Amino acid sequence: MPPREPICILLHQALQGLEARAGSPTKKSIKFWLSRLVKTREKHMDGRPYPSLAALEDYAENTYSTMMYTTLASMPLRSMHIDHLASHIGKACGIIAVLRGVPVLAAPGRPVKTPTGADAPPTREPSLLLPLDIMAEEGVKEEEVFRQGPNAPGLQDAVFKVATRANDHLITAREMLKRLKAGEDPGHEFEHEGEAEHVYLGESDTAKEIRQSFGVLLEAVPAAHYLENLEKANFDAFAVKSGGWRLPWRIWQSLSSERL
Repeated sequence: MPPREPICILLHQALQGLEARAGSPTKKSIKFWLSRLVKTREKHMDGRPYPSLAALEDYAENTYSTMMYTTLASMPLRSMHIDHLASHIGKACGIIAVLRGVPVLAAPGRPVKTPTGADAPPTREPSLLLPLDIMAEEGVKEEEVFRQGPNAPGLQDAVFKVATRANDHLITAREMLKRLKAGEDPGHEFEHEGEAEHVYLGESDTAKEIRQSFGVLLEAVPAAHYLENLEKANFDAFAVKSGGWRLPWRIWQSLSSERL
């Protein structure tokens, strides 16, 4: 039995129902992905920056891509091509999450009021999670970002480099999707094939799998929307505008046309 905690109980019930519908292998796959997600998040709970852009990509693969693998497994859908697409899209989303967090986490923590009305010390210290190798290349210093915000030397250039890597993954996913829909090979091999739960048997109907999974792959649309807004703001992460009516419209267009 699961621990007597609401989320654990609901997850247990979901897994039990999934096993009844889809069988034990699917349940095992979901357990693996959820376990990897939790373990990865535990390693990064201290808010330390990523040592390199490659390390940030690994984190994104083990969290955001992994959440997409979990959703695909629950459908259930096991496809190398779809997992390959999910890997690139998830990496882009994970990198973008760090960029979104810059103006939030780098801002000084707000004082907390005690029950008597007095000011207590802030509950957190500011942090900057941009990869250290990119920060070093652009001369970005954490303390200058904490004090000067968007005016910190080198910050916009560092954000540009990190955003470029996220955009590269989205471009790759779009090109792959075009090739697969045209009945061609994806253009490059899946780097995680054979790892963990990425084991596939037999032939598959790629066109059918794309239709089944497209709702999951739509994560690419808000990711691309954020990068476009970031570019309009000249890669000032503090000035990016979010929301608006265009994003829901773009999601609908993408879903209707099955294009990212």
